[in-house]
Amino acid sequence: MFLNHFVLLLQAQGDLNLDPLEPVVESESLLDVLLQSGMLTMIIVGILILLFIIGLYIFSERYITIKAAGADDEGFMERIRREISTGNMANARALCTTTDSPVARMVDKGLQRIGRPLRDIDAAVENVGNLEVFRLEKGLSTLASIAGAAPMIGFFGTVTGMINAFYEMSNAQNITPDVLAGGIYSALLTTAAGLFIGILAFVGYNLLVAQVERVVYKMERSTTEFMDLLQEPG
Repeated sequence: MFLNHFVLLLQAQGDLNLDPLEPVVESESLLDVLLQSGMLTMIIVGILILLFIIGLYIFSERYITIKAAGADDEGFMERIRREISTGNMANARALCTTTDSPVARMVDKGLQRIGRPLRDIDAAVENVGNLEVFRLEKGLSTLASIAGAAPMIGFFGTVTGMINAFYEMSNAQNITPDVLAGGIYSALLTTAAGLFIGILAFVGYNLLVAQVERVVYKMERSTTEFMDLLQEPG
């Protein structure tokens, strides 16, 4: 019984052997598929690549900027407190000038308004804070637009690619499954690329928003500490 099964297995393997004279079909690369997909698909792929480069630049630049703005300087407010308590406003302002951070610029604006009513000082500090938040959020709306537009552009490329594929098949005399699969494959590439870019932009956008929120919290905490310091009895 075992010998019979072994013989059948050898026969099956012999039947599966490829004919050495049979031509080998070479697989096409992704670039070859794109080059054969038509001019419109190439343009859409180029737009998606451009969106990817823009999104990567915005994320990298904003990540570095926001991280620097939120860098911890635990001793800054303590030094400001010490200078104000001794009445040395010049040194306090000099400290703010040499410290490159949103908190330092807000405190410096408050120091410039010393002697005016507290509500005026608070309003001036708040205005500077709003400006700093606007600077931190620069480019985030563009990144959010890329996150939403890239999948839609990719889907548009798929629709136009499918239309082109079916149009070519309608004019072809012999329609084979390989021809149909090739047209659909090249059309779906733009959707995959658009989704990939959109997901990366969406994740990057939310990561940057979370960082901005942490910096804003730190700014509000320092502002409250500064205003409390001004109201302490001399």
